[in-house]
Amino acid sequence: MASGSTNAVYAALFGNLGIAVTKFIAAAMTGSASMWAESYHSASDTVNQILLLLGIKISKKPATDLHQFGFGKSQFFWSFVVATMIFGISGILSLEQGFSSLLGEGHNFENPVINYIVLAIAFGFEANALRIALIQFKKPIKERGEKTRPSTLYNEFKNSKDTSILTVVVEDTAALLGIGIAAVGIFLTDITGNTVYDSISSIIIGILLMSFAFFLAKENRGLLIGESISPEQRKQIIGVVAAIPEVHKVVTMKTMHLSPTIIIVGIEVNLIDGLDTDKIEVVTDVIEHEIMKILPNSNKEYIFVEIER
Repeated sequence: MASGSTNAVYAALFGNLGIAVTKFIAAAMTGSASMWAESYHSASDTVNQILLLLGIKISKKPATDLHQFGFGKSQFFWSFVVATMIFGISGILSLEQGFSSLLGEGHNFENPVINYIVLAIAFGFEANALRIALIQFKKPIKERGEKTRPSTLYNEFKNSKDTSILTVVVEDTAALLGIGIAAVGIFLTDITGNTVYDSISSIIIGILLMSFAFFLAKENRGLLIGESISPEQRKQIIGVVAAIPEVHKVVTMKTMHLSPTIIIVGIEVNLIDGLDTDKIEVVTDVIEHEIMKILPNSNKEYIFVEIER
């Protein structure tokens, strides 16, 4: 999944970089407030992709004495920074541009055809980046043998811990919506000659970006604090462990994501009577093996089995 996440981020990075340059040129030539808002949006998205790549790279560093569980949570941290940047840069600048154009006197609007062409090109690039991200996003669903339905997509979006993919999906979705809003504002200004529509589009784009940023920040905040595995995975693990003949019952189980795929698992079980030390060690190995079947991309070293005395 890490390599898939990286590919999706790279696709978004190169697409947003070219789009940002083109949008800035179009905004300077036409004076469109909504195009300026979209320029800020694409520019911040470009920086965001660089930060996501940085988070992915740092997360792969080996564990140290100071960070004995590795650096996997760096992905959550940099995704959180990305969310705040969307709010701090794109959202605020888009709002500022919209309100200054709406309340100011010198809002010039020229050559709308240039805006249409640039937005059409940007839509193509963003749609392709979103397509690549969605392919990676759907992989866990296909690996589980489930069909891709709206309900399974919703559950995957709700339970996924791969913040890099989630961020790219959210950013690209916001970008496509922003392009649509900008196109409507430019079109209404073009046919009416009233630049108010262009200014309002910029304000709406700013509000949209802030809404998406709040959602991303909330998701990453939870992972930074420490989130457990999904209820489905928890139920599966308890089920397979309880089914081991030597296990009388599962007493407790606590989990926490150290990265999108690496999970720390602490499980306490009560075993049947009459087991000697060697047999208990064998059962412990079986429990670890069964857990790894449910969490194949995790690390066996982070599974801690305790026997209730």
